[in-house]
Amino acid sequence: MSSMFVVLAALSLAAWIWLLLFHGMFWRIREHLDDAPAPSEPAAWPTVVAICPARNEAAVIAPAILSLLSQDYPGRFHVILVDDSSEDGTAEVAAASADARDKADRLDIVRAPAPPPGWAGKLWALQRGIEAARASEPEAPWLWFSDADIVASPTILRRLVAKARRDDLDLASLMVELSCRSFWERLLIPPFVFFFRKLYPFARVNDPRNPTAAAAGGCMLVRREALERAGGIERVRGALIDDCTLAGLIKREGRAEGGRIWLGQTRSSRSIRPYEGIAGIWRMVARSAYTQLRHSPLLLIGTLLGMFVIYLVPPLTVLLLPLHGDALAVALALAAWLAMSAAFWPTLRFYGQPDWVAPLLPIAASLYSAMTVDSALDHWRGRGGRWKGRVEASRADLAGPRSRG
Repeated sequence: MSSMFVVLAALSLAAWIWLLLFHGMFWRIREHLDDAPAPSEPAAWPTVVAICPARNEAAVIAPAILSLLSQDYPGRFHVILVDDSSEDGTAEVAAASADARDKADRLDIVRAPAPPPGWAGKLWALQRGIEAARASEPEAPWLWFSDADIVASPTILRRLVAKARRDDLDLASLMVELSCRSFWERLLIPPFVFFFRKLYPFARVNDPRNPTAAAAGGCMLVRREALERAGGIERVRGALIDDCTLAGLIKREGRAEGGRIWLGQTRSSRSIRPYEGIAGIWRMVARSAYTQLRHSPLLLIGTLLGMFVIYLVPPLTVLLLPLHGDALAVALALAAWLAMSAAFWPTLRFYGQPDWVAPLLPIAASLYSAMTVDSALDHWRGRGGRWKGRVEASRADLAGPRSRG
């Protein structure tokens, strides 16, 4: 039995050495606008239309929409709120907030009916917003997709546009700071960001020579021409992981014409939606985790085995020392556990969490593995993609498999 622990611990350590040194340096948080010098500003600022899809967001829409209306953007700028069949007065709250701050002239509210078959709700709302933008600002070269729970800093659009123009980007997106205050948020949100960065190393996403593509849909600036070249929102109308699917299309379809994308993180813009304990985080992950695995039982099994070896073998080997009594296995496991913690520290610091939380990452990995299994069970039961009172049946991405690198 002891030799089995040695082999598993050695595999785990080897995996972490590879992840730390040869997987795009995913653990280093270097891609952000907050601490970097502001990009040089263009001589002429292009017109931008912000599109904010919202469904039953009355609790958070006022500060979110005001943050969009309060941008210090020097160019022509307009905001479209798409009310996705809300039942809580979301549109009325947004309109009243804009009126109270004398900003109603910058806001249009579009009502979206229930999505037709084959469309995910958010994407149908975005499509209606794009149609409204085409009617009101037909010459606008940029669209800014912003979620209804995000409070954007006043300078974020100016900085995004300046960066997109300077680097000739077709898409620039930011993973905003997620809510991380309650016990469950502190335990699970930094690992969520860490796992996302591991799945999509930002350095590879931002490398035009690398096929890896991803985006953060909560804050996404898109060149309209590139979006149309990729087939538009309709091309990804049924995708549950819409942001990464769209990024893959723009990077792949636009490679001959450009297809440059950029993904970073920010502290200056944040999500103000608190998660409802572990249940809220569980629903968010289970909604699309099995879609990420392309609804493949083999990928599910492989993922669970990988999570076990990489994250659970180190603590289990140490804790089960009285059972196997192998000092070499424990030494290898401790080295793997330390490498795991070291990789996690930058994400913890980004979220202002203490370093001692890093060794608890295997607990979060166990919970996320359970969420993935639950996501697969929902898919097999025909209840995949449950979100905001709708069941958006899980389906294969219409754009094809996402790039993983």
